Amino acid sequence: MTELRPNLTAPSMDPPEASLPLERVRQVLQAGYTQPFLLVDSGIIREKYRRFVAAMPTVRVHYAVKANPHADVVKVLADEGAAFEMASRAELDLILSLGGRPDEVHYSNPIKPQSYIEHAARNGVDWFALDSVDELKKIHAIAPSANLYLRIDVPDFGSDWPLSGKFGAKADEIEVILDAAATLQARLCGVTFHVGSQCRNVENWRGAIKTAHEVFGRMKAKGLQARLLNIGGGFPVKLTKPIPSIEAIGRTINAALAELPGDIRIMAEPGRYLVSDAACLVCQVIGKATRDGKRWLYLDVGMFGGLFESTQGLEYELATDRPGKLVPWHVAGPTCDSVDVLVHDQMLPEDLNIGDFVYVRNAGAYSTAYASEFNGFPLPEVRVI
Repeated sequence: MTELRPNLTAPSMDPPEASLPLERVRQVLQAGYTQPFLLVDSGIIREKYRRFVAAMPTVRVHYAVKANPHADVVKVLADEGAAFEMASRAELDLILSLGGRPDEVHYSNPIKPQSYIEHAARNGVDWFALDSVDELKKIHAIAPSANLYLRIDVPDFGSDWPLSGKFGAKADEIEVILDAAATLQARLCGVTFHVGSQCRNVENWRGAIKTAHEVFGRMKAKGLQARLLNIGGGFPVKLTKPIPSIEAIGRTINAALAELPGDIRIMAEPGRYLVSDAACLVCQVIGKATRDGKRWLYLDVGMFGGLFESTQGLEYELATDRPGKLVPWHVAGPTCDSVDVLVHDQMLPEDLNIGDFVYVRNAGAYSTAYASEFNGFPLPEVRVI
């Protein structure tokens, strides 16, 4: 398949990207600091949700809870009218505890433990993703009347965090899955895809929707009724690289969706887009060193405390209160594990010192959700304002 090259042009008429102001963070710090914390602004979450809906009014939003499963965050989105996408039993229990409707929860993890499928079905979840014949048979045996949707493999060129390989039925596998669904008389009635996390290439969505349309035709030929297209997640936020606005992405998606039959229901699973910009991870310098002529900076939070994605190439904007000349630093976390190095040659003020605060901007997604208490360091607090 031909790779689609990125188109990162965002018209200047589109609104600027939101971000939690550092002035607000500093106000909260006046009450004192005892450990790293993630400050989340619920107003920005609401703004992002409404902006997404305005950009793609025919697309039903199902928040990907895994991005930030804090109860207050989920409640804000529930109040705004969002539905949800779950990846585990714990996420479903959280959604239900906050009054979420199970009939509007989609279980999009393509491979699921049998007991989790049973739990979801018992609690009213009726939509399950799959990308293999084995998963199809597993779900059908537990919930034969469930609605199923097929995750297909699509290009993720231009995404900062590619997701192809582990999931997604390849072109030659789709036919086998469709045949198995027809034989079982399973209710395989939808298609889903993921263009890669933090996707900065709007053409990925256009191509993926076209491919899904083709799969719908193959489904119809086998007597399977197409009712759902789930365009997944991947909607980007502003970190350190230029991104297309959600409005620019929406224009591309809306045009592609116009080619689909009118009876196909459309949904998306934004996660990062809705919560990343709303938060700032606040941490503190706990040590400095010079090794082989290189400056090292040690923070009280690292890859095990919520910044795992930075070790995999995602570039956060780091800010401080120091005015000094910018020089390269190797930045590491507090644990004794040598892999706990966040970034090399990060440009930060030369005059940074122990006790100074470091602000990790736009870190509301996949940060505290990844955190563990490895080495006995506490999980960052989450403070929702």
